[in-house]
Amino acid sequence: MSATPELRELKRVKTAPAKPKEVPKHQDLVDYKHAVAGHDGTMCDAGGELFVKPCTQAEVDFYESAKSHPDFADLMPVFCGSLTLLNTTTAASIHQQLPDLIEHAEIPKGLKDELKSHLDPGMAPAATDKADAKEPLTSDAPDKEELSKENKKSEAKTSPIKTDRAITLLNASYGFKKPNIMDTKMGQQLWSKNASQEKRERFDKITESTTHKNFGFRIAGMQVYKGTHPTYTTPKGDRQPSTNVAGPNEEGFMMYNKFWGRDDVNDSNLVESLKLFVFNESAGIDKELGKLVAGLFATDLRRVEEVLRKEESRMYSSSLLFVFEGDGPALRAAIQEAKAKKAEIERVHAELVASVNKRSAPRAVSANVRMDSGIGMGDDELKFVTESVAFAHELGDGSEDDDEDYDEMSSFPQIYTLKMIDFAHAEWTPGLGPDEAVLLGVRNLAEIFEKLSD
Repeated sequence: MSATPELRELKRVKTAPAKPKEVPKHQDLVDYKHAVAGHDGTMCDAGGELFVKPCTQAEVDFYESAKSHPDFADLMPVFCGSLTLLNTTTAASIHQQLPDLIEHAEIPKGLKDELKSHLDPGMAPAATDKADAKEPLTSDAPDKEELSKENKKSEAKTSPIKTDRAITLLNASYGFKKPNIMDTKMGQQLWSKNASQEKRERFDKITESTTHKNFGFRIAGMQVYKGTHPTYTTPKGDRQPSTNVAGPNEEGFMMYNKFWGRDDVNDSNLVESLKLFVFNESAGIDKELGKLVAGLFATDLRRVEEVLRKEESRMYSSSLLFVFEGDGPALRAAIQEAKAKKAEIERVHAELVASVNKRSAPRAVSANVRMDSGIGMGDDELKFVTESVAFAHELGDGSEDDDEDYDEMSSFPQIYTLKMIDFAHAEWTPGLGPDEAVLLGVRNLAEIFEKLSD
């Protein structure tokens, strides 16, 4: 039995670098400070483990339907459920809903217990820096007719979408000391069949004028710890810093907005632009570490390609979210910790295989039982993998065994993650074959990261 994505996330949550003890005690929702693209309005609980995103009902439905597509669901953030946003909804009232939502989420009991331990509904939430927690999150929650009209309008540029729903996900950037984050918008057609003519024309112009046209993706935004402020040649021949890059901010991140990916990044400098995300001497990410990170992402991208080739779907304006530890010393320490735990993994693995072989002879279990969460070591180098521990069927099946499987997994520090996100305009399309426009972008990203890892 293969461990589920939720189990890998549970292990990740339990083994991620510890937050300061006082942080989980303030259980209000706060603005999500690491958003690099998309709509405003995203939030997280103060502990940082849960990500709350206002969304359309269509996106909720897609997350729900992904349960029937387990390989695809493995590429998505772990879905904990949805919340209702009303005129009276506040950050505090959302906080009150979270424990019950987690209790009824279709996730392993161990993960529920981990999350619930940080969600005490009796604690009074503190006010955020931007707005008091008692203020409504929306002063104009729409009725069904308004929602229907709103969802047919052109895509909101940066303002919060008008919706009465929000999804709750495990936060992909949780557990990193300094998360470097990049959002790449995928595909060549960015509008769905319900889009207005104005939206189609506007998005087609974006495709034609950006790397979408030839590469099948564009950089929609990124943040890089101690990152570089790139310069570009003006029409007069001068070198000037990009006006679409700001920072460093108070946490030391250089922020590259969506217009950087649209206006500054083109076919000729795309690879160099991606290097800004991966290689960063000022943060301690030297060539050796940068190549390792690039190799991790290349491996995962080939897995994404493999899954998408088997799925019949269409995803318009969906993204791939890349996250890795941007603090060089912290990244090196995480890798060293993973090396130190390799021997223990191999010992547990050997004992497991021997035990199952002994109990189930003459039908032996392969000694190549896959192990992960992300990391396996070769003699000469680290080889990170994305398959989870695969236990034999003799070990049982069901949610209780899921928690037992978790206990068998070795702990690893947080190093990187790659997730597919943004499904407001995604659907399953039986009979139409795979989404070749998105696959084009995935393949090109994989090839670029493979070259960066050489």
